[in-house]
Amino acid sequence: MKSKLFAAAALVVIVSASGAYAKPDANQIAAVADKARPEADIKRDEVRKPADMLEFAGVKPGQTVVDLLPGGGYFTRIFSKAVGPKGTVYSVSGPPRPMTDPAKPPAPPAQDVIAADPSYANVKPVHAPLQNGLSVPTQADLVWTSQNYHDFKNIPNVDMLAFDKTIFNALKPGGVFIVLDHVANPDTVDATKTVHRIDPAVVKKEAEAAGFKLEGESKALANPADDHKGRSTDDGPLRGRTDQFIYKFRKPK
Repeated sequence: MKSKLFAAAALVVIVSASGAYAKPDANQIAAVADKARPEADIKRDEVRKPADMLEFAGVKPGQTVVDLLPGGGYFTRIFSKAVGPKGTVYSVSGPPRPMTDPAKPPAPPAQDVIAADPSYANVKPVHAPLQNGLSVPTQADLVWTSQNYHDFKNIPNVDMLAFDKTIFNALKPGGVFIVLDHVANPDTVDATKTVHRIDPAVVKKEAEAAGFKLEGESKALANPADDHKGRSTDDGPLRGRTDQFIYKFRKPK
C-alpha cells in the first residue's frame, strides 16, 4: 500500500514538473474575455496565454493578488476580474516619474489609470522604491511577476536573498510566488543586462534560498526556436515569442 502511495505522489511531482496543467475554469476564461480590456492587450492574448497563466497560478475569486512591476497593466486588469469584487489586486511599481517640465507633465502611471477606472475598482496602486523589496498593506495569496525578475537583479547593490525574503513575507502561509521570465543560456555573461534574460536555475536557487518550495513549472510559453542569444527586448520574429519559463513557488504553511 505504501509503495502505491509513493508511486502516486511521485507521479504528481512528475506531472507538475513537466508543466502539465488543467484547463482554465469558467471564471478564469471570463476574466480574459472582459470587454473593458484594451484592444492592444487582447491582440497579445495569443502569445501570452493569459487563461492558462491564471489556471497555473491558481487565481480564484476573493483572493489578494500582487502584480509586481505591472508595466502597462496587461495582467492587472485580468487579475482584477478573476478575483472579483471581494478580491484585491495590489499593482506595485516604483515611484512615479518626477515632473521636470510643468508644460509637459508626465503621463500618469498605467496602474493609476486602471485603478481610476470603475471597471477595476478592486485595483490598489502601490508606489514605493523597490531597493528594499516588496511591501504591501496585507499579506497576499499570490505574488506575480512577469518578465521582470531579471530587472530586479539590475537594481544597484540589490541583495536578492533579502529581496526574495520580502516577497516571502508578503505572502500568506501557503501563498504562491509566480516567476515568468525570458530564458537565458547559463553561460551568458551579465545576461540580465546584456540580453534582458535570466537563467531559470538562478531564479530557482534564489527563491529556494529565501524559503520557497518549487511546486511546478509550466511550459506554456516555451519556444524551442529561440536560441536565447538575442535580447528579449529586440524587435523581430521573437518579439513577444521568446522562450519563457514559468515557475510556481509556494510558501510553506
